[in-house]
Amino acid sequence: MGSEGYLINQFTAPATNDRKDEFGGSFENRIRFPLEILEAVRQRVGKDFLVIYRISAVDLVDGGMTGEETRTFARLVQKAGAGILNTGTGWHESTIPTVAHVVPRAAWAYAVKNVKEVVTLPVIASNRINDPQVAEDLIASGTADMVSMARPLLADPAFMKKARLGQPEKINTCIACNQACLDHIFKHQPVSCLVNPRAGHEIEFAGSKVVRGKKIAVVGGGAAGMNAAFNAAERGHTVTLFEASDELGGQLLMARVIPEKTEFDQMLRYFLQRLADEKVEVRLSHAPTAAELCNGAYDEIVIATGVRPRRLDIPGIEHEKVLDYVDVLHRSRPVGNQVAIIGAGGIGFDVAEFLLGEPHTPPQIDRFIEEYGVDVSLHEAGGLRQGHKRMESPPKRGIVLLQRKKERVGARLAVSTGWIRRDRLNRHHVKMLSGVEYRRIDDLGLHVSIDGINQVIPADNIIICAGQDSERDLYTALREHYPAIPVHLIGGADQAVELDAMRAIDQATRLATQL
Repeated sequence: MGSEGYLINQFTAPATNDRKDEFGGSFENRIRFPLEILEAVRQRVGKDFLVIYRISAVDLVDGGMTGEETRTFARLVQKAGAGILNTGTGWHESTIPTVAHVVPRAAWAYAVKNVKEVVTLPVIASNRINDPQVAEDLIASGTADMVSMARPLLADPAFMKKARLGQPEKINTCIACNQACLDHIFKHQPVSCLVNPRAGHEIEFAGSKVVRGKKIAVVGGGAAGMNAAFNAAERGHTVTLFEASDELGGQLLMARVIPEKTEFDQMLRYFLQRLADEKVEVRLSHAPTAAELCNGAYDEIVIATGVRPRRLDIPGIEHEKVLDYVDVLHRSRPVGNQVAIIGAGGIGFDVAEFLLGEPHTPPQIDRFIEEYGVDVSLHEAGGLRQGHKRMESPPKRGIVLLQRKKERVGARLAVSTGWIRRDRLNRHHVKMLSGVEYRRIDDLGLHVSIDGINQVIPADNIIICAGQDSERDLYTALREHYPAIPVHLIGGADQAVELDAMRAIDQATRLATQL
C-alpha cells in the first residue's frame, strides 16, 4: 500500500519526509524505502508470485511528488519486482475530494494514464468508477488495463455479471454517498451500503421464497415504500404499491435536484427497474383510505407515507415570505435574492447548495479541476496548482444559514462529506450562524437574538428546514378502526429524523424478509 498518505507514501513525498539519512532528502533517497520493501518481498515470494503495488498516481497535497517523479518511480517499481500497478489518488489529508459524489466519474484518468505510459506492467484505475461503460472506456482508450472497484460491489455484488450479460440498467449503482461504508469505517462500525443494506449483513437478510404468497398493500412510493414493495414481491408476495402523487420517488425526487447529486438518478432508476422486474402493481395519484385497504383485498399493509416539513411556532410564520424546503426543492416556488434558511442540518445545506447552483447538474471534470485547482499537467508538486485560490464565484444569492444549537454549523454532517459541503458554502460566502433564537418574521425579514443581541436579517424569503413530522394519519386510522389487520410502519412515517434514506431502506428491506 504505497498511496493515500500511508507510511510508504509518506517516505516518497517531501511534505512528510524530512529525514536526514539515506531515506530522506533527494528523490532517490525518498523512494529507497518502498523499493527496498518491494525487492525484499519479491525475493521472499519468488518470481512466480503476483505482487501488486498500490502507487499514488497523484498525491493532491502540497509537497507531494510531481508527475515526472511519479513516472520515474513507476519504472523503478516495475524493475524492483511488481507484477501489477494499482493506482491510488490523493491523501486522506488532502483538501481535494477524491471519492465523494461531487467528484466526476473517472476524474483521475489523467493521473492513471501518466503512470500507464511509462510501464509495461498492467495498470489498474480506481476511484469514482461505478458504471460499466465508464470502466470499458478507460480500458478501450488505453488509459488502464484493468479497473478496480470497491463501493460499487457493495452496492451490487452482481455488478460484473450484469455487465457481462449486457444488463447495466439492472445494476444497483453506487451513488458515492459514503454514508454506510466510509462513514461507518471512520466511526468503527460495520461496513454496509445505503442502497444495499444486505452488504455486510447477508446472514441477517436470509428471507427465502414463501410457500404461500400474501396480498400486500404498500402505501407510499418513496425509498422505503419502493424497497418494501419489490423485496416483498421477490419473495413471492403479490404487491400493490400506492403513491398519492403522480410520480414515484418521494424524498429522492428532492435529493436528485441538488447540484452534483445526480447519482440519485441511478438510485431511483434501479428502484423503478426492480418494481418492474418483480411485477409490482403501481397505482399513482391514488391515496387509499383505510376502508379501501381493509375491504378484504389485502392480507397485510405497509405504511410508508413519509414525512411533512415541520412548521415552527414563530410569530409571523404565516407570512408570504415563508417557504419550506418542499416548496423550494419540489414545487419550484420562486425564491428571492436574499434568503434566510432556518435549520442547518443536511436539508438546510441541500437547500443552500440548490440555491447557489444549477439544479440537477452532474459533476463536470473541467469545472471540478478549476474549482479545486488541480494541475492535470502534473508539473506541480502534488498535482496542485501553486498559488491557486479556490474558486469563489460571486454569490448567486445572499444566504444566511441559521441554527438554534450553539455548536459549529454543519458539525453533524457526514464524516467523509461534511467538510466538502462546509467548504463549498464558505467559498460562496454563505453566512452561518449558530445559537440563534427566532423572535418573529415580518416585512423587514427574520428577527433573531444571538448572544442576547437582537438583530434583523433582511430576507426576501425565509425557508424552513427545521425537521420533519411523520405522516401517520392513515396508519392511525387503520389501527383505530381495523385493529385485526396486520399493519407495519416504516421509513419517515415511523421515524422522522432528517431525511434518512439509509435507515428507511434498511428497515424496508428487513421487513420484506419477514412478511
